[in-house]
Amino acid sequence: MSETDQLSDLDRRMLAILQRDASGSVADLAKATNSSSATCWRRLRALEDAGVIGPPVRLVNPEAVGRGMDVFCQIRLKAQSTAARDSFQRAMELIPAVVAIYSISGDWDYLLHLLVRDMADLEGTLMQQMLDHENVAASSTIFALRRLKRTTEVPL
Repeated sequence: MSETDQLSDLDRRMLAILQRDASGSVADLAKATNSSSATCWRRLRALEDAGVIGPPVRLVNPEAVGRGMDVFCQIRLKAQSTAARDSFQRAMELIPAVVAIYSISGDWDYLLHLLVRDMADLEGTLMQQMLDHENVAASSTIFALRRLKRTTEVPL
C-alpha cells in the first residue's frame, strides 16, 4: 500500500475492530467483517507493511498500576538548534513517566504528557530529570483534575 492508496472499506472495518479489541483471531476478524480469513490475513500484512498498524498491544489502566495522575508540562528550550532539540528529545524519551512528547507551535517548544503516582513522584521527575536538562529554559505544569476521555482509537 503506497501513500497514494486509499484504505478500502474492508481495511476501515478491520481497523475499527482492531482499535477496540485486537485480541481476536484472524478468523474472528474475518467473521466480523464478512470476509475470508485469507483475505483478512493478507490485508493485515499489507497494513503492517505500509506502517498503518503496528504490533498488537494490551492497554494498561494507569489508575490500576498507581499512575493515575495526568500532568502536562510545557517546555521552552534555551536554543532552537537541531542538536539542542535532539538532545532534549532523547533525554525525555528515557523518562518512563513521560508517555507522550509533542513538538508544538506558539510560546512553548514542547508539550509532554506524564503519568505519575503523586506530587512527590512528579517533583522527582520534574526537578531531577526534566528541568535539570541543560537545554531547558522554562517550564509550565498543568494538572488534569479528572480524565474525561481516554482513547487510542484514530478516527477513520
